Amino acid sequence: MPELSTVEFGDFVKLARVIWIRGHNSVEQSMVNSGMVRVTDIPTGTGNTREFSEIDTNEYLLTKEESEQASRGKVQQGYTKTMTSKREGENIGISFEMRTQNKYPEVVNRLLGAGRKGANTIDLDLSHRVTFGTATSYTDRVGNTVVTTVGDGFQLFYTAHTVTGSSTTFRNRLANNPALSKGAIEGMERLITEATINHLGEKVTAPFDILFTTDDPNTVNTAREYLQSTADVTGAHPGIVNVYKGKYRHVVLPRVATDANGASDSTKRQYWGIASSLLSSFNLGVWESPHMVAPTANSNAEDVQTDDWEFRVRAGYGIVVVGPTWVKFSTGDGTA
Repeated sequence: MPELSTVEFGDFVKLARVIWIRGHNSVEQSMVNSGMVRVTDIPTGTGNTREFSEIDTNEYLLTKEESEQASRGKVQQGYTKTMTSKREGENIGISFEMRTQNKYPEVVNRLLGAGRKGANTIDLDLSHRVTFGTATSYTDRVGNTVVTTVGDGFQLFYTAHTVTGSSTTFRNRLANNPALSKGAIEGMERLITEATINHLGEKVTAPFDILFTTDDPNTVNTAREYLQSTADVTGAHPGIVNVYKGKYRHVVLPRVATDANGASDSTKRQYWGIASSLLSSFNLGVWESPHMVAPTANSNAEDVQTDDWEFRVRAGYGIVVVGPTWVKFSTGDGTA
């Protein structure tokens, strides 16, 4: 590696891009890759909003008598949510001293950190839809109000969600909010079988394939014990079959138990739930993937006041959750 003080501007920019990409690729985006989030790339020049809707049809056919016209299937419009894009950004300054005094570690650390921030930010904002899923809004890290309601106007995790084509209501928050255990999983599965309905009020049968938890060690280990043991972990005798072995994919969401600033929040450490990747209406729209805009030679990208070279990090995206049917949840703290 040549001395930084001898590297030409163009070569420095190329090096910076490589380091930034390395930082970006090092991020494990737990929410984006959880299977619960549907990612949509939004083309440039197509506006700053997108509408996401639910449309249901009836689950069953009706009898067709001889020579009679078949019944027309019902189509029920569900709820609609409008996603609005927002931009996140930060400028990274590479100082004159860093460039001319060969402060290579400082340069690398700044660019690696810059590479991680965009992916981290998206994952934190997605995680906070679970973190603050028991409320209708929260105030984010810069003081903006983020509305977290789903299509029926209630918070994501609620006890009396409504549908558009029936007077039936349903809950997706487990009663008494038990911590993860065999009995709690069975309670959650009962909620799945009894409270997964369409907008006509009909029961919907679909696979719920994800068990998600925070990164709380006790909760994580409990989940792994239930999903990986060959025998029933509560059984009094060896060799009893563990019915939960391999039943769900365990997803650890390390940014859920945080406050609005991304700092650890122990009051949320036992959050957990079961979700269906097939039914999910948790949407991430990407207008601008995280990227770095490097300065160009002979441009005004060199700060005339500080002599810093300015590298701009930007991302643009939106988040909406249209409906709650796809997820069942418990805070794990035993509150009624």
